[in-house]
Amino acid sequence: MPLALLALAIGAFGIGTTEFVIMGLLPEVAGDFGISIPTAGYLVTGYALGVMFGAPLMTVLGTRISRKRMLMLLMGLFIAGNLLSALAPSFGVMLTGRVVASLAHGAFFGIGAVVAAELVAPDKKAGAIALMFTGLTVANVVGVPLGTLVGQSLGWRVTFGIVAVLGVVGLAGIAKLVPDMPKPEGVRLRHELAALKNVQVLLAMAMTVLGFGGVFAAITYIAPMMTHAAGFADGSVTWLLVLFGLGMVGGNLVGGRYADRALMPMLYLSLGALSVVLALFTLTAHNKAVAAVTIVLIGGLGFATVPPLQKRVLDQAHGAPTLASALNIGAFNLGNALAAWLGGLVIAAGLGYTAPNWVGAVLAASALVLAFVSAALERRDTSAAAPAAPATPVTAPATAERRTAVTH
Repeated sequence: MPLALLALAIGAFGIGTTEFVIMGLLPEVAGDFGISIPTAGYLVTGYALGVMFGAPLMTVLGTRISRKRMLMLLMGLFIAGNLLSALAPSFGVMLTGRVVASLAHGAFFGIGAVVAAELVAPDKKAGAIALMFTGLTVANVVGVPLGTLVGQSLGWRVTFGIVAVLGVVGLAGIAKLVPDMPKPEGVRLRHELAALKNVQVLLAMAMTVLGFGGVFAAITYIAPMMTHAAGFADGSVTWLLVLFGLGMVGGNLVGGRYADRALMPMLYLSLGALSVVLALFTLTAHNKAVAAVTIVLIGGLGFATVPPLQKRVLDQAHGAPTLASALNIGAFNLGNALAAWLGGLVIAAGLGYTAPNWVGAVLAASALVLAFVSAALERRDTSAAAPAAPATPVTAPATAERRTAVTH
């Protein structure tokens, strides 16, 4: 694997850290600005919305420049957003900084996935994408816990300042290590949008929304679930999230490796197992040891779907993968928001803190159904496009005539 993937992974690490670390620092931010926790929660919502809308917007703006230059500009935007958050004199300014940083998120992963796939041989594309996404998964194991600890000890502004420095390191790495690939000829916005008419691209995005949404239905409410159902202390939730992050790292690497060998079977296995494990989590959430193991499995199976789904979009976009790839990153965030909302509904309905696990199981199972539908449509289209076998010439009579001529 080329060193350029390391630069992309560093950028992904910084982005993953800034996305999730705010969840552990909401009390500090709220106290500093004199606002409520729910109001501070807009920093999470604003970031997610920025990713959803920023992915297509920034990708479209980047169609006229080289992908390397666009990645560098996106990292510059990320640095500026985090610096603005770190120095914000008011909550409104900090929210603006969060949105600015989020605009780089979807396009960076979307364009980065295309670049990563182009840096390696065709049979290693999913592995290269997985290596870039390793930065995001490692952020949940290392960056988020350390960022939370620093923010609680030295102040949340220090955390965002450090994240900005990570962005500078990522920017330098991209400038130094990523080759200056020429801008693809003939790439136009109309061309990129045409890829979205492909049913297989839309099915892959729908699988992304439902599949990873299943993970977030459970993980969004992991704190009250583990403290009320399993009996963990409040301070244990951080380490449970570290276990979830470790599962993400392992699942991401396994998914990347086997997606290059058998992409659709990998999706069948991961989505099917994820739906079963999420359903079982309704029961295992009541035992500390088994709940901890289940959390690792959810992280592993959930992120095992990411490289194959991202590669599926790239494969099906047919020469116009950039916008589709970025939109698929937005689809992850749409799934997260949808699942969190549905999980909140079942809790509010009085079904208990473990009820979101059933929501997650249904979402993951729905993604599995779409995977089977996608494969069936692909088989049908392949069969329809296959040329008819040429008719076998009938030679027996001619042979008989030649034998007759010889005997006479």
